[in-house]
Amino acid sequence: MKAILVGLGSAGFSWYKRLRDRGLLAAVVEADPAMKAKLEGAPYPFYTSLEEALACEEADFLVNVTSPAAHTRVNHAAFDKGLPVLCEKPISFDYSESVEIVARAAKENIPFMVAENYRRFPYVRKMKQLLDEGIIGTISTIDIQFRRYHQVQRKYAVRILDDIGVHHFDMLRYLTGLEGKAIQARLYNPIGSWEEEGALINANAIIEMEGGLIAGYTATIASRGPETLWGGDWQIEGTNGALVLTGKEIRVYKEGGIQLISDFADVGETDILTEFLSSLETGREAETSGNDYLLTQALVHYANLSGETGHRMPIELPDLGRAK
Repeated sequence: MKAILVGLGSAGFSWYKRLRDRGLLAAVVEADPAMKAKLEGAPYPFYTSLEEALACEEADFLVNVTSPAAHTRVNHAAFDKGLPVLCEKPISFDYSESVEIVARAAKENIPFMVAENYRRFPYVRKMKQLLDEGIIGTISTIDIQFRRYHQVQRKYAVRILDDIGVHHFDMLRYLTGLEGKAIQARLYNPIGSWEEEGALINANAIIEMEGGLIAGYTATIASRGPETLWGGDWQIEGTNGALVLTGKEIRVYKEGGIQLISDFADVGETDILTEFLSSLETGREAETSGNDYLLTQALVHYANLSGETGHRMPIELPDLGRAK
């Protein structure tokens, strides 16, 4: 199989190396011709026009690693050719656009997957395995903490939930197997944080899941103290114990004592590209398909609305029945 890679920025270059090393690259599209130097003379066709690349190249799928503002245009262009798409998150920062894209892919039976990678960390897969085995009984409550200092230059203002919190919300859905019912969020910029128009740097949220499960979420990208890893620190309380993730170490607390788990060799290696290719080869829906990702983006969308209004927001999940 061969792919057209669209976007050769920092994330795009990582995807270039991934596709190149696995012999999957057909061509590269990047609007900035100066970026061609990154190929270091490698003999891959390089286009500054997506339309030209789609017209000239034979490919089996497209990898969309453009800036979020360009995602929708690129996705539609690929769909016009019937090409499956592996898209970096978000589908779009505009929730209605995301719903539209997923609905079109489903209506036209075009495979569409979002590159949601945090749930693929080995320690997250292990947590899921343990929870599914009932190691702490029924989950009763969850506390999630995320702290880093992350000021970066990009083409759009950083918003903590859209950029990073979306990963933690996806982990929450993945680990519990539950969907969001309502959310109350406070989004703000702490005293002493950097000035950036449109930025939202800190978040506090209470997330109500199906079955009455409540999750608390606290996140900042302006921490000057000890940092968590990107997946955050988690404390999952259950009816028969607690599961605590700190860094890449899992501790299970039960009456008999504490079990430390830091070896994840029994969890199968998993990555986004392999999952996407497998879904194409078998004809099944990818684990983080557009349909699934919309359920995560719904959490972010209603959290942002709650932050804007100051009110608890019931979550209206997208009508995936219409988009199938």
